[in-house]
Amino acid sequence: MDPLGHDEASKDPAADHKIKLPLDEKDFEGHRAHSVFIGVHVPVERRHSHRRHHHRHKSPEGSVNTGLQECRPSTPPSQRVQFILGEDATDEKHEIHPLFSEMEELVGDGDEMEWKETARWIKFEEDVEEGGNRWSKPHVATLSLHSLFELRSLLLNGTVILDMEANSIEQISDLVLDNMINNNSLPFDKKGKVREALMKRHRHQHQTKNHTLPFIRSFNETKNHSSSKNKSIQKSASYVSIHRNHSSGDLSEVQHNLAFMKKIPMGAEASNILVGEVGFLEKTLSAFVRLNTATILGDLTEVPVPTRFLFILLGPLSPSSSYHEIGRAMATLMSDEVFHEVAYRARNRSHLLAGIDEFLDAVTVLPPGEWDPAIRIEPPAAIPSQNARKRPPEKMMEEIDEEEQEQIQRAEAGLARTGILFGGLKNDIKRKAPFYLSDFKDAFSTQCIASWIFLYFACLSPIITFGGLLSEATGKNMAAMESLVSGFVCGVGYGLFSGQPLSILGSTGPVLVFETIVFDFCYTMKWNYMSFRFWIGTWTAIILLILVAIDASAFVCYITRFTEENFATLIAFIFIYKAVENVWAIGKKFPITVDVNNINMECSCTWNDSISSSSNFSNTATVNQTLCQQLNGTLSEGCFTPPYSPDIFLMSVLLFLGTFVISIQLKDFKNALYFPSKVRQFISDFAVIIAICSMTLLDYYVSIPTPKLEVPHELKPTLPGRGWIIAPFNHNPFYTVFVAIPPALLGTILIFMDQQITAVIVNRKEFKLKKGCGYHLDLFVLAILIEICSVMGLPWFVAATVLSITHVHSLKLESECAAPGDKPQFLGVREQRVTHILIFASIGLSVFLTPMLGHIPMPVLFGVFLYMGISSLKGLQFFDRLRIMLMPNKYQPDFMFLRQVPIKKVHLFTIIQLTCLICLWMVKSFSQTSILFPLMLVVMIGIRKSLDWIFTRRELRILDDVMPENNKIYQLDDEEVGCVRYISKLILGPKLVINKQYIKCNQIAKEL
Repeated sequence: MDPLGHDEASKDPAADHKIKLPLDEKDFEGHRAHSVFIGVHVPVERRHSHRRHHHRHKSPEGSVNTGLQECRPSTPPSQRVQFILGEDATDEKHEIHPLFSEMEELVGDGDEMEWKETARWIKFEEDVEEGGNRWSKPHVATLSLHSLFELRSLLLNGTVILDMEANSIEQISDLVLDNMINNNSLPFDKKGKVREALMKRHRHQHQTKNHTLPFIRSFNETKNHSSSKNKSIQKSASYVSIHRNHSSGDLSEVQHNLAFMKKIPMGAEASNILVGEVGFLEKTLSAFVRLNTATILGDLTEVPVPTRFLFILLGPLSPSSSYHEIGRAMATLMSDEVFHEVAYRARNRSHLLAGIDEFLDAVTVLPPGEWDPAIRIEPPAAIPSQNARKRPPEKMMEEIDEEEQEQIQRAEAGLARTGILFGGLKNDIKRKAPFYLSDFKDAFSTQCIASWIFLYFACLSPIITFGGLLSEATGKNMAAMESLVSGFVCGVGYGLFSGQPLSILGSTGPVLVFETIVFDFCYTMKWNYMSFRFWIGTWTAIILLILVAIDASAFVCYITRFTEENFATLIAFIFIYKAVENVWAIGKKFPITVDVNNINMECSCTWNDSISSSSNFSNTATVNQTLCQQLNGTLSEGCFTPPYSPDIFLMSVLLFLGTFVISIQLKDFKNALYFPSKVRQFISDFAVIIAICSMTLLDYYVSIPTPKLEVPHELKPTLPGRGWIIAPFNHNPFYTVFVAIPPALLGTILIFMDQQITAVIVNRKEFKLKKGCGYHLDLFVLAILIEICSVMGLPWFVAATVLSITHVHSLKLESECAAPGDKPQFLGVREQRVTHILIFASIGLSVFLTPMLGHIPMPVLFGVFLYMGISSLKGLQFFDRLRIMLMPNKYQPDFMFLRQVPIKKVHLFTIIQLTCLICLWMVKSFSQTSILFPLMLVVMIGIRKSLDWIFTRRELRILDDVMPENNKIYQLDDEEVGCVRYISKLILGPKLVINKQYIKCNQIAKEL
């Protein structure tokens, strides 16, 4: 009787007395020292004796088991499997390994028979295509229920031997055949023929058909070299001796498929399935064997992997036999994650049957009238987890409060108020310090090189463009040179010391508007702009430090997906709009010439009669148009026709679209069907770089004078006479120190919202970051950098949303496709600091790279902007919901939120979000209102909070993140409330209490 309360012997039909008895209770507890033979048939009189020794054994569910089959409790197979896997979870003897399953069938090769490989499994099935003589594409195995039931019957009534001590195929055959003879399953006179069939040679798909190993001969081959068939037994003994020497470890002559080994997981073991039909048997023989120690059995397996399991099925010749399907069913079971573990942990036959029953419970049936079994199902993009089948559902002693769980998650992310000055900053440093060294070690990858070069160009162009706009807005006090120096200082500093170096710093539109307003104000007041800006930056840095001290970043938890996706979509649309606008501006500057008759028209001046004939002017093609008009001359039509130039605009459009299309196509090349995976991954990583280089070479070859990137040539301030250190006053009144406070407050809101929303987007759960967040540390480093920029007269840089998202996407990690048919799985992001540092260090060195950078066309960089804007929209649920609003229901993708939320509520939520996006766009588009843009982000948080009155909490949890509740009251006793109030007076701000257990005052004080 097994630990689950099932009587092993009661399942087997009667047999003679030449049988091995079931093991005693000690063996059932896992203390076997020898091979265990299970599946033996116990005579009826012996069974009752066995039951008397175990009449009060209890099943794991606690029910008393009398051992009688009719009194056995009906435990669900899933619970029995969970008990099997949980009982021996710490059993080192049955350590679980990945399995490679191979099925071979006994086929005729002329007058001889051989075992031919017909299918193999790692995760999915691969079949040998008989017509094409090649491996099929990996596919999901589809099984018939009949074959599964037949297999269950074979395991129930056939031979099952667990933990067999054997190290060669000969020993395994002898032990299996002896057991069958003892069970009366095999007549003794048939033993030699069955053994001869098992000893046939093995031919694998990677070998030639006539390939024969020099010293591993089949039983029949050895027999052919003898002069008489009567000496076959002696020749067989000779073969066994030779083959055993080979099985002991000498594999020098075996032609294994070493090329396929890279697909096999490390530490894998083999499961061999041998099925065939022979003419000398009258009934089916089956055996399931698990070796105590995995052993390489010569050329039994196509790869040099030790064999742990064997399943042997031999039966009589039959035109309607289902042996092939039964073998596929067995191999598929062994590739199933749950049955695979059951096979390793099984102590007796009933455990294997429980594994099959659980598998049948989890199987989904495809009706034959609605599906063609010949169609091969493609492997899924993501394999669902099987943990629910392995482990019973956890029974919660009490229902966990959802709000409390959210508070705990926020505390783990560093978004909980600590109640201590700079407490959040200290926690961020403690969280990030252990990973600091790995932030540099993890950057050793070609993926980081590709990300560095790509983001360098992606950051360089907006910095220079922003510098040009800033030069016009600030009277050349800050221009492209100052932007490059600021990028170098801020980028390297932020990359070295920030909490989330995946965020890319950059210049933003609202900051430009802020600088414009401050400059106009100083021009009106006749103050020195740079000195007044110095005090604004100083107060901004001080306010940011105060926010860090009081853990203000904890309020980031109020920025839900509703707000962050609106912000990200807005910035992405700005990138797309600006890219197209800049290309269109090239068309206005260099219009397309459509009238070929006007190309060669000359510009001439016709003099009036009042002009003296002694004037030195004549009707020439080159005239002084200004002087002509001053003398009342008449200019010809050719003077008003733009000068002819090649089609610069069309070439710019070609470069613009070419860069975008190449980047998009090559980025997805890793999923293409061509070339090895390493080549595809390399092309995908360097997709944007390939696009930039190819379009730049095309522009150089055509030699059309398209606009090129302009980089400053000397490392000095743009405005003559201005140094790199700003004087605090420089003839400004003393009270300007205090006048700078109100604009500093507005600038603080702007910087805080830009920085933290970008940080929230980068730290999304779907990116699977493992090194933790650092909101407080990011803000602290940014405050210091803003003060440095204010002292040096440099532009302020904050986290740029689109650049940061692009940086994260460029560093995504995917699993290597080890198993055939296995799709790459997203593993996370290569979290490191090196790319951020190299990007901005290269930007600082761009002044010395002017000759090379001057050849890059601006339309190429505009194409990169378009690529970044569109690629950053991928993965936004808001963008997906916008698209499904235009789709009929039957064409809508199978999104999970569509299954759980009514479609009207989904559209209502999308319309509200779209309305907020339009409002943000309008506020940002007008210079008079753009300064209020950061305040609008705060208003959006309030709008999101008001949605609690329209949607249920469950709907908001599916469509968005649930916002914290301010009025959440925890039930505390009077003593604890008094302690919290007393200690709260000692700190700045309340400490977030998320533990419901009652604790003493001294314990609280000690923690604080």
